[in-house]
Order: sequence, then C-alpha cells, then structure tokens
Amino acid sequence: MKLGVNVPNFGPGTRPGVLRGWAETVEGLGFDLLMISDHVVVTPDVAEQYPAPFYEPFTTLSWLAGITTRIRLGTTVLILPYRHPLLTARMAANLQELSGGRLVLGVGVGWARQEFESLGVPYERRGALTDEHLRAMRLAWQDEEDYRAGHIPIWVGGGSDAALRRAVLLGDAWHPLRFTLPWLGERMDRLAAVAESLGRPAPVLAPRILLRLTGTPVTGEGRRAGEGTLDQVMDDLERLRVLGAETVLLDPFRGDPDETNHPETAWHTLETVAAAYTKEHS
Repeated sequence: MKLGVNVPNFGPGTRPGVLRGWAETVEGLGFDLLMISDHVVVTPDVAEQYPAPFYEPFTTLSWLAGITTRIRLGTTVLILPYRHPLLTARMAANLQELSGGRLVLGVGVGWARQEFESLGVPYERRGALTDEHLRAMRLAWQDEEDYRAGHIPIWVGGGSDAALRRAVLLGDAWHPLRFTLPWLGERMDRLAAVAESLGRPAPVLAPRILLRLTGTPVTGEGRRAGEGTLDQVMDDLERLRVLGAETVLLDPFRGDPDETNHPETAWHTLETVAAAYTKEHS
C-alpha cells in the first residue's frame, strides 16, 4: 500500500516558496503522491475553511511537476461542474503528458453554494453535471492523437449512494475523505452492493484520512482514522490495507488556516509517520 500527502494550496502562509518546500519534503520523505484542493472563487463560504490566497490546482500542479521527478500529482478533489468538461479534459491530458504520466484526477461534485452562484453553475444540478462531465472527458480522451492523455486514473470522492454509483460506473477508485473506520466499513459494504446491482466490479479503495498525532490515545466512537497516537495511526493504516486500500492520502491540515504559516510542524509529523511506516514494511 502506498502513501500520499494532501498539501494545503491555500491560506495566509501559502506562497510559491512554501509550495516548493512541501513538494521537496513530501517527495524527499519517500511518499508516492502529492495532492491539492480545488476552488475557483473564494466566496465567504469557501473562505471560512480555505482562505485566500488559493492556488488553482492545474496551474500549481504543472509548476510542481517541473520541481519534482518521481512523485505522482493529483487533485483531492477537482470540482468538475466548475469548468467546461473539454477544458478539464485538455488541461488534464496536457498535465499528464508534461509530468510524464504522473497525474491522478480526484473529482467531486462540490459543496460551496455561493461559489456555484458566482460561477453561474446550477448548484442543484451538480451531481448530474459531474456525471455528464466525466463521460464527456472520457470520450475526449479516446482521441489519443489530439489529447495524448494515456490513462489518467479517476478517483471519485463522496460517500452518498449517488457517489458510490458514480465511482462504480465512471471511476477507477473510490476516494472517501476524513471518516471513522466504522463508517467506512458500512459504506464499503454498500459499495459492493451497488457494484453487484450494476454488474460491475467495485472500484479500488483510495481514501484520504486526517493525520493528527497525539501524545495519548484518542478514544470514542467519533475518532477518525489517522487520529491518535503513532501506534493508533499505524494500526489504522494496516486496517485500511486489509480493506484493500491501494493508496492512502494523509491530510495533516487540522482546520486552522494559521497552520499554513508553520508548515514545518506538519513536515515533522509526516517524517515521523514515514519512518514508522517504512520500518514496519521493510
């Protein structure tokens, strides 16, 4: 099982030098994947969680592709209704080629109603638009001479039945975000049932989990995967491996935008986890 890192491409401390530092640190520690988020307009509902500056993902990943050499690069998650599907297909195909085939395209329907309104995209149709865009993109990529996309892995985010259906029909992996392990178990049973009803194989599991190391164990039903002592985090990773996860994305952002002013704290946490994981699997 491979490990990746969700890097904050937003917030008061984020600037080009910091993003470079993130990329060099994550690749240097041996992680397999670096992913960033997507917003186009920092409306008030977005700014509460992801304040400006917000670096656009395709632009940022293209720049990081030139800084890095090995690590895969991706989105967690690209809000598909925000852009015309042929534009998304073109940018993704170009990034795939320019990076040497390192792109992973995590996609989702979005949640920020004010941002949808600013972009003139109907919020109520975001699920249907996401399905339509995925189909249009796949058709565009079939024209290899024009797009030269190769195979771009699509990870479908979301935990609703509609998202699970989308993952089965249009995705290569299911990409749930920040969850408890009991919830994941229930949803994976549901994913298998949806796949069986559609006569399709279930997509692989590629989750994103919170990474929050604590000095004492975190207990209670609300404990999310990746939250607790180093032993708890290692146990969570093993349980995800047993469940079939091929890649686990670690998300060290704990919710306070001021964290972006002190990335070294997250880098130290990632170094601790990388060393422990390597020791267990060497």
